[in-house]
Amino acid sequence: MVTALTPARRARHIAEQVPDPELPMLTLADLGVLRAVEVTDDGTVVASLTPTYSGCPAMAEMRAGVAARLREAGFARVEIRTVLDPPWTTDWITPEGRRKLTEHGIAPPGPAPRHPSGPVPLTLAPTRHRVTCPRCGSADTEERSRFGATSCKALWRCRACREPFEYVKEI
Repeated sequence: MVTALTPARRARHIAEQVPDPELPMLTLADLGVLRAVEVTDDGTVVASLTPTYSGCPAMAEMRAGVAARLREAGFARVEIRTVLDPPWTTDWITPEGRRKLTEHGIAPPGPAPRHPSGPVPLTLAPTRHRVTCPRCGSADTEERSRFGATSCKALWRCRACREPFEYVKEI
C-alpha cells in the first residue's frame, strides 16, 4: 500500500526540483539554497531560500521559479521568504550537486574557509587553490580569470588536457 504524501512533503518535493537559473544542471536543493518548505494552517505554502551571496541577481528568478512550480502543482497560496542567517556557504552544495557540476565540466568548490573565532580574516595575498580538472582529473591546472560567467565562478585551464573549465568559488 502506497501512502500519499502530506501537503508539506509534496510541496517540498516540488520545490526541490526547481533548477538553479545560473547552473541549470543543479536544483535549488542540490545547491543548498532551499532551506525549508512548510504549509501553514490556512494552506499557504511558505518556502524559504537563502541567496548564495548578498545581491545575487539570480535570487528573483529562484523565487519566481519556486512560486510558479508550486502554483502549477495546485497550491493556491504561496509565499517565498528570504533567509539571510546563517549565510549560505558552498559547503551546503550536496554530494549529488557536486557530482553534477563535475559531470558538466565545472569544478566543484573545496571546503569553505573557516576561522575558529568567527569571520574569515581578509588577507592581501592571493588565495592558492589546488583545483582538479573536471574533464581529465589532473591537478595541473591554472586560474585564467578570477571571474567567470557569473560572480560565483572563476575560469581555469588544465595544463594536461589544455581544456578550459569553470570553478565554483568557495564562500
